[in-house]
Amino acid sequence: MKISIVCVGKIKEKYISLGIDEFKKRLSKYCKLEIIEVDDEKAPENLSDKEAELIKNKEGEVILSKIKQNSYVIALALDGKKISSPKFASEINKITVSGKSHICFVIGGSLGLSKEVLNISNYKLSFSDMTFPHQLMRLILLEQVYRCFRINNNEPYHK
Repeated sequence: MKISIVCVGKIKEKYISLGIDEFKKRLSKYCKLEIIEVDDEKAPENLSDKEAELIKNKEGEVILSKIKQNSYVIALALDGKKISSPKFASEINKITVSGKSHICFVIGGSLGLSKEVLNISNYKLSFSDMTFPHQLMRLILLEQVYRCFRINNNEPYHK
């Protein structure tokens, strides 16, 4: 199984980097993990809706260029489906049983994802109605993917 995470922006906070490194190490037992960072576009504080769309579209073009052709694409989106960790594990298991060997998660920048990226996604996932920094979402996603593998392999992990 190959898991890719295409994400906008670089991690600047050391504590987040340390957490990501820990889950990369833990996940190496279960999958081949690839994290692809794309540059975030500079966005002034007071953007018009049109300016925000232009920025999302620029980021979206680069994101789309990084997604491999036969990937099952899961976009993290505010309007995505909210599911439990066991249900997430079940969904990942269904994807792999259906013959897909590559899952690509997409995390947008601070403005979200372009319509084009959302349209090519096979699944839209939301972790919460709350807003999280996109850098922190990378760590949260990795923890949930790790939890998913533990659940699917009937291995203990805290609840």
